[in-house]
Amino acid sequence: MDRRKFIGTTGWSLLGLAAGGSLVSACDLGKPSAAKKMPSARPYRLFWGDLHNHCNITYGHGDMKDAFEAATEQLDFVSVTPHAMWPDIPGRDDPRLSWVIDYHTDAFRRLREGNYDKYVKMTNEYNREGEFLAFIGYEAHSMEHGDHVALHYGLDAPLVECSSIEDWKEKFKGQDVFVTPHHMGYQTGYRGYNWRCFTEGDQTPFVEMYSRHGLAESDMGDYPYLHDMGPRHWEGTIQYGLSLGHKFGLIGSTDQHAGYPGSYGDGRCGILASSLNRKDIWEALKSRRTICATGDKIDIDFRIGDAMIGEVLKSGRRKIYLHVEGQSCIDYVDIIKNGRLIARLNGPAIPVMPEGDTVRCKVKLEFGWNREEKYIPWNGVVSIDKGRIIRATPCFRGAAFTSPQEGETEFKTHVNRVRGVTDKSVELEMYTSKNPNTTTPATQAVILEVEMPLDGRITSEFRGKKISHTLDELLEGSRTHFLRGWLSEAVLFNRAMPESCYTIDHYMVDGEPEKDTDYYYVRVRQKDQQWAFSSPIWVERP
Repeated sequence: MDRRKFIGTTGWSLLGLAAGGSLVSACDLGKPSAAKKMPSARPYRLFWGDLHNHCNITYGHGDMKDAFEAATEQLDFVSVTPHAMWPDIPGRDDPRLSWVIDYHTDAFRRLREGNYDKYVKMTNEYNREGEFLAFIGYEAHSMEHGDHVALHYGLDAPLVECSSIEDWKEKFKGQDVFVTPHHMGYQTGYRGYNWRCFTEGDQTPFVEMYSRHGLAESDMGDYPYLHDMGPRHWEGTIQYGLSLGHKFGLIGSTDQHAGYPGSYGDGRCGILASSLNRKDIWEALKSRRTICATGDKIDIDFRIGDAMIGEVLKSGRRKIYLHVEGQSCIDYVDIIKNGRLIARLNGPAIPVMPEGDTVRCKVKLEFGWNREEKYIPWNGVVSIDKGRIIRATPCFRGAAFTSPQEGETEFKTHVNRVRGVTDKSVELEMYTSKNPNTTTPATQAVILEVEMPLDGRITSEFRGKKISHTLDELLEGSRTHFLRGWLSEAVLFNRAMPESCYTIDHYMVDGEPEKDTDYYYVRVRQKDQQWAFSSPIWVERP
């Protein structure tokens, strides 16, 4: 039987890769993968945040208040995270590293001489139950165990000292505190994670797999480690930890050092929770109902039987259900079992033109490309003349650099804002600088989810220029415009993405257990190089 078949008319195809004939898919029966629906409606909502980022209250740049303001514009929850301690700091016997001690200990001192109290106070000021949640967290470095963030449930949490990460974990026993490793993939002994010290349970239910440092899923693939802390190392990665039998959820955080939590493309955490209150968000984190995303808010609803992401179940014949909604055209969706690719759902090479007079699409408008070192403002409106805007999703970035630029005495965070939204328009206040190189973007963007006729027009009005295109034109391909001629700032109307290219429903059965406990997770790659990963589901032999 040929396992590679086209699904419906959307351009999706399935590549079945299971060994021994254990994979059974709806496609094998000549039916669309959506023929088997999800077992029940998901009882949770998806919220997005950043639990690890930095500003100038320790080492880092950008005012703390601006950091909180930036977070409220595109996130549901945040922890603005000071650097707090480094028990085994190197350099005491190595003149080459003496600067490390001065640089870090000065920041730790400033935190203890008043900045921590200011931080706790401001965290409380920005916390609004049901609207926007703020958590207290702080970071400890460790050569031996890897860097960790202590995230507190309470809003009056003290700064707890430690002599090592293991000492920290011992002091936090019995408290509502998560101790989370990050930038996992560095070499063990050089601030990479030490899996021998992993303790499964309430204290470390999840780990940070992606940030500005790179992607630690494996020692291969996109987003390698390029910081001077070193290259990506297999024994620090997520797949290595899963191969040892550990159970943990996955999150992304920015580890942004320029005071911009949630900076687009630097890492985000999705949480499936009943509501946006502290108790429900905390319970979801503890239960590993998390999604790791690079930037786009990609929804992954992944089930095995009645189990959701983060859960453990007993089953022999595994009924796998999957629903994904991206923000752009999906390149492929992978289902991973025990480190192996057992199924790949391939998206269309080019999105298929939708049928009907009124269609549902997502259109990303992107602004920037100016050559100036200094920021330029984009204050204006994106609007449509027919149909309705269902949702506007900002894709705001913080600074691509983390120190004051030439001519500046201190770093100033330029907070991008959504000033207003109706069903016909989105008012934006944004700031862009030049892209610092040919691989690092400094653009700002908004994604419009629209329902409108093909002859409806989408219009951009910024910096004295009014530009518009019909939805029909944008479904054919992207359109670009320089505002003042070549080598000036530009606007990109990205190709409109019909619903068929950013959503997928899939059902299949995996009938053969391989180990006493098998793990499965889903990863999604969009064509614009935005990724998302579900936390695993673990299945035990019955």
